[in-house]
Amino acid sequence: MANPSWRRAAVLMTTATVLSGLLAGCGDGAAHDGNGDLTKQELDWQDCPAPSAAEGGGSAPSPLPNGTAWQCATMKAPLDWAKPKGDTIDLALIRAKASGPADKRIGSLVFNFGGPGGSGVSTLPAFGEDYAALRTRYDLVSFDPRGVGRSAPVKCESDAQLDAFFQQDATPDDSAERTDLVNRTKQFNAACENNSRKVLPHVRTTDAARDMDLMRQVLGDDKLHYFGISYGTELGGVYAHLFPKHVGRAVFDGVVDPTQNPEQSALGQTRGFQLALDNFAEDCTSKTTECPIGDTPQEVKDRIAKLLADLEKKPIPGILPRQLTQTAATNGIAQSLYSKDFWEYLTEGLQEAYDGDGKILMLLSDSMNGRSENGEYSNITAANIAINCADDKPRYTPDFVQQRVPEFRAASPLFGDYLAWGMLSCTDWAVPGAADHPDVSAPGSAPILVVGNTGDPATPYEGARKMVDALGKGVGVQLTYKGQGHGAYDSKNKCVQSAVNGYLLDGKLPKAGAVCS
Repeated sequence: MANPSWRRAAVLMTTATVLSGLLAGCGDGAAHDGNGDLTKQELDWQDCPAPSAAEGGGSAPSPLPNGTAWQCATMKAPLDWAKPKGDTIDLALIRAKASGPADKRIGSLVFNFGGPGGSGVSTLPAFGEDYAALRTRYDLVSFDPRGVGRSAPVKCESDAQLDAFFQQDATPDDSAERTDLVNRTKQFNAACENNSRKVLPHVRTTDAARDMDLMRQVLGDDKLHYFGISYGTELGGVYAHLFPKHVGRAVFDGVVDPTQNPEQSALGQTRGFQLALDNFAEDCTSKTTECPIGDTPQEVKDRIAKLLADLEKKPIPGILPRQLTQTAATNGIAQSLYSKDFWEYLTEGLQEAYDGDGKILMLLSDSMNGRSENGEYSNITAANIAINCADDKPRYTPDFVQQRVPEFRAASPLFGDYLAWGMLSCTDWAVPGAADHPDVSAPGSAPILVVGNTGDPATPYEGARKMVDALGKGVGVQLTYKGQGHGAYDSKNKCVQSAVNGYLLDGKLPKAGAVCS
């Protein structure tokens, strides 16, 4: 099975409409347990521990340059929002308090960095300095959504099993290989059901959106001020649909197209990664210094295609004892296309792979898969699949995928097969999916700044306009960034950052349709 952690970054389908009947009676999101009103709970903020293995491991977050310490807490939320007085789960939160004067503080700014399945608790500190301007008036806050990291994490396979999972042939060429892929997918999904049966029905994006409204109340804010990136834009859109009157100042960056079903999104992302690869090849060969991996853009791509074809027949040494397979190499290449800052690593990794050394491409693949140097995996893959499969209604058969491969391959000779076969992720999932795509219509919401990047491989640029239209008249305000990589704000483009900061800090929106380059 293809690694879903990058494919599904843009195949993020959920809905509020389908669940509205199930969740009837939940009112404005008030939650209770046997001990009282969960909106009245007090958070016990303490120094943050080191991230758990499920969050990616590593050291406890270091203080910010001005000495501000990161603080962590847990918040109780209903396991089942249809039964708000029933069992609860603990959700992990992190914050850095506002640096400016108390009388200038707006409230908390809640971040979701995407995935789905990414740990906000481990991610926010890594970008903390990038948001220094925003911290002048906000407490910076993020969280592990339900099913992720420390928040009732979904558990599927062991580390050793995941090593095998990510090495398998994800692009079957004959019936035997197809059978192997299908059986391996069933094995993984069965492990998720066996190890996480209780939580799997309750990790839909609508559940996470309701958690955020509870979080808003517990943090003491009348409105939710929000910064959503990648899948975080869908989560933000679903929140705006459910709670339009509770939306404060919100920014969506690296925008998911909320109108597409999983197949359409996978095909769109296939085109997006091909565009990013084209741009990488053009950039390398257009420089005054010699491009070490090809003399023309087409030669660069031809050599990559040959490498992948050779790896299918004979893998090369990677990070021993593991070898660099075709699947791992494709995954590593995709990881490097998320940011222009990674292009130099892709160039170096390809050079070494052509010489028979697959370590760099394998390191890139490991980074995508959430594998640490000690061989432990975060739960990003398990959570990613669980959330997407709970959200996505379609279930695709091997025969259906086989019929669709030619169109995917036409969209990208390099990534097409890989992304097409990734549509099998949810085929044998234990929990039914909610809908074809999310409902993000949000009449009555405050304006939401929607930032699209023309060179984004994971959430193609066209999705920004589709999000603006779906949010509804007077809600979405589009800003275009003519750049490369996934998202725009963290490209450090001054025009983009000025526009985003202007809205979040001062409430000043750029003119609809404004362009940064």
